[in-house]
Amino acid sequence: MALKDYSDEFKADAVALYESTPGATYKGIAADLGVNRATLREWVLRDRERRGGTAAAVMQAAGHGAAVSPSDPDERVRRLEARVAELEASERKLATERDILRKAAKYFAGGDELVTSRFQFVDDHRATYEVKRLCQVLDVNRSSYYKWLAGAQARAARHRDDQVLAGEIRKVHSESGGAYGSPRVTAELREKGHVVNEKRVARVMRTHSVTGIRLRRRVRTTVPDPSTTPVADLFQRDFTAPEPGRKYMGDITYLPLAGGKFLYLATVLDCFSRKVVGWSIADHMRTGLVADALRMAGSTRGSLDGAVFHSDHGAQYGSRAYASLCDGLGVTRSMGAVGTSADNAACESFHASLKRETLQGDPDYGDADTCRRTVFAWLTRYNTRRRHSANGHLSPDEYERRHHAARLTLAA
Repeated sequence: MALKDYSDEFKADAVALYESTPGATYKGIAADLGVNRATLREWVLRDRERRGGTAAAVMQAAGHGAAVSPSDPDERVRRLEARVAELEASERKLATERDILRKAAKYFAGGDELVTSRFQFVDDHRATYEVKRLCQVLDVNRSSYYKWLAGAQARAARHRDDQVLAGEIRKVHSESGGAYGSPRVTAELREKGHVVNEKRVARVMRTHSVTGIRLRRRVRTTVPDPSTTPVADLFQRDFTAPEPGRKYMGDITYLPLAGGKFLYLATVLDCFSRKVVGWSIADHMRTGLVADALRMAGSTRGSLDGAVFHSDHGAQYGSRAYASLCDGLGVTRSMGAVGTSADNAACESFHASLKRETLQGDPDYGDADTCRRTVFAWLTRYNTRRRHSANGHLSPDEYERRHHAARLTLAA
């Protein structure tokens, strides 16, 4: 608890009350005033120092009723001895407090994960110092410390449970290639039968330094062609669909190689499940790159007739060759506004996740063959196993499977 800020007038009145009360004790007067005994004594001693310390005050403090002359040598000696004793006691108190604070500074600077509170320090040093003194120096409530102490067994049990959970989290995190954060880890644990909430998973991951992978810088891949015929935005930033095969979206992203070179990836995603139904990797960004991805989508789905495909205003998507391909496949084109990444945000997010989880902090993929194998493995695993937040943390394939199963049930 923080000390109260008493006014000079209050201090003076407290000293006067003590000095004028026959047989008064620091403890009794302090209790009446609602102040600490040591605080009242300090006020009285300071006042006596200021006034020169009369013999009568000394005698009163010693509990004697008769006045003693200030000129009495023996009384002056006793008074000085009492003062020396008080100063020595004060010095011992200050030395103890300095020792406690010095140990506390080293203790909390260690970074040990078991050191979670000042209560732990009090408990570890209670054999050396009084609990009361430790709590005073660390500014904690004694009753709160004892309440904390009573819960030691429950905390130990939670700690053991957290250690077991941390092992399960590491398995899931490792299986995801180090990519999953707390939401997907939680979904995976629940799928395995664990009853756990995301807040606890996030706390345990934070405690054990288990983290997902962060975003990296972007390279511009959208180069608009001012000569293309305008295409309407049929999505209006709605990247959802009532069923598979209705709405698709696509984009191009760069894949960094060693030596400052790049490969480029074009993808086609189904808006219903975020499944990657088509992709193409090449060392160029010509129309053929995006055309190959769309053709693969058509092969995967069997037909794209009647579907809408959304993209940005890249020159590849606005070319005549690509428009003819879309017409031939029965696809209606849709484009967002020029220079507005939010109009194709879902694809932007997908590519960011791909590079974050495959590069894992590395500056590049190395050579072109390694890059192709790595991206291919991630794309296929993305469809079959990777949990997606937009699907209620189900993989795209599982999400579509459950959708089809539900439709068959309704039809029956």
